[in-house]
Amino acid sequence: MSNRYGPPCRRSRRTFLTQLGMGFGGVVLNSLLQQDRFVRAESAGTLVLPDGRPHFAPRAKNVIWIFLSGGVSQLETFDPKPLLNEMAGKTYDETRLPNPQKLPMYLERSRSVVGIDRELHAKIFPLQVGYKKYGEVGLEVSDWLPHLASCADDLAVVRSMWTTDNDHAAEFQMHTGRHKLDTPEPVIGSWIHYGLGTLNDNLPKFVFLGEFRDPRVKENFDPHYLGPTHGGVQLKLDPARPLAFGVRSADLSEAEQRGEFDFLQWLNRLAAEEFPDDAQLQARIDAYELAFRMQRSVPEALKLAEETAETQELYGIHQPATAVYGQRCLAARRLAERGVRFTLVYLSDYGEWDSHSDLQKNHSRSCERIDKPVAGLLKDLKRRGMLNDTVVVFTTEFGRTPAVEFGMFNKSATGRDHHPHGFTIWLAGAGIRPGIHGATDELGFHAVEHPHYVTDLHATIYHLLGLDTRRLEIPGRKRLDIDYGQVIQEILA
Repeated sequence: MSNRYGPPCRRSRRTFLTQLGMGFGGVVLNSLLQQDRFVRAESAGTLVLPDGRPHFAPRAKNVIWIFLSGGVSQLETFDPKPLLNEMAGKTYDETRLPNPQKLPMYLERSRSVVGIDRELHAKIFPLQVGYKKYGEVGLEVSDWLPHLASCADDLAVVRSMWTTDNDHAAEFQMHTGRHKLDTPEPVIGSWIHYGLGTLNDNLPKFVFLGEFRDPRVKENFDPHYLGPTHGGVQLKLDPARPLAFGVRSADLSEAEQRGEFDFLQWLNRLAAEEFPDDAQLQARIDAYELAFRMQRSVPEALKLAEETAETQELYGIHQPATAVYGQRCLAARRLAERGVRFTLVYLSDYGEWDSHSDLQKNHSRSCERIDKPVAGLLKDLKRRGMLNDTVVVFTTEFGRTPAVEFGMFNKSATGRDHHPHGFTIWLAGAGIRPGIHGATDELGFHAVEHPHYVTDLHATIYHLLGLDTRRLEIPGRKRLDIDYGQVIQEILA
């Protein structure tokens, strides 16, 4: 006769661990065991779940991922094409070059979700800013980015990225690797959270720094089927209230609050014993404990005012144009040095770089806002020795067309349209070899030399952190081969 209560002692391993201690020590023990997946080993069968350790020796231990929303023009930043000035006003068919919209790769790499024929935009638009070569590598950089130009020899510039979504869902594709028409995947920050243990028990492993009005931005730190435990935690740059509902009320002592937490955790764990596979419940248990610890650690981490005046100046914190983005970059450095694994720095307003018109005005303004803060971050990390174990990623969702946009959205013909076929990102720091990798064609249209889909960038970051993504599997969740990407070996040190 089977024993419906389990082992002869009528206590499973999970029950024993749960009842080992319902006070603070027991809560922490169980939280840590849950975090490392040990208490779920019973139900996992033969599946080897992540144990918080890298699969092989890592080159980096954390990531600062800078994202610019809306679509940065590769042509007016890090991939200028002088031929655009020479052929300005001509259509693609009127040049000596093959029409890039009639090449096979145009359709192979396209997957439209909007009913607009991009072939309408075929009249070449000249460069809207000058550029110069910098550093030993001779990197061409826009005159709008003088501070980042001074960091040229620290950057691995990848000029051959491409993606498939020509609408702004490409922003989320950059973080998940999946097109909007496909089933969703967890974002890269959540996979890293899932695969690696914490470097600091008092801070989240995955942080989002930024403000937004559009609720879709949350998709950039959405864990999807990995469960809410692995989602990004949004922090605000207000030391007095950096986390929503994360401040103890003035009439409640720390000891009293600890007692409340212990009682809530005891109730939650009783429920978890009955419903061990409830991801929402487990996330709540983890969140309560982490929130209690973060009440002290997060405000301290975000005390930007304690930085020296020289450091604050390096990031441009006291200059109106750079203040907000400088604060986010400095906060990212402080979080990285305190052990946050992955910080997503949303260094723009939603769609800020989407220059369908007035590109010269809009891009010059946005470049001024990010130039000094991002360069300051790189210089600060370098002088502190943090570039030895931190990798910085600078990316956007797609580039912009070599042709001018005209028609119903831009009657004045002063901007560029969305362009997923070839754009530029860069990396710097741990395990990265500076230089220029890949290329677009003479017009900056197609990624033709060492082309890389967005998951190649993901694969490179996982590799630097010592993760084999094929070993980060979830039962019943099918991942496409393209989800894994290919490591960009040429930019590795």
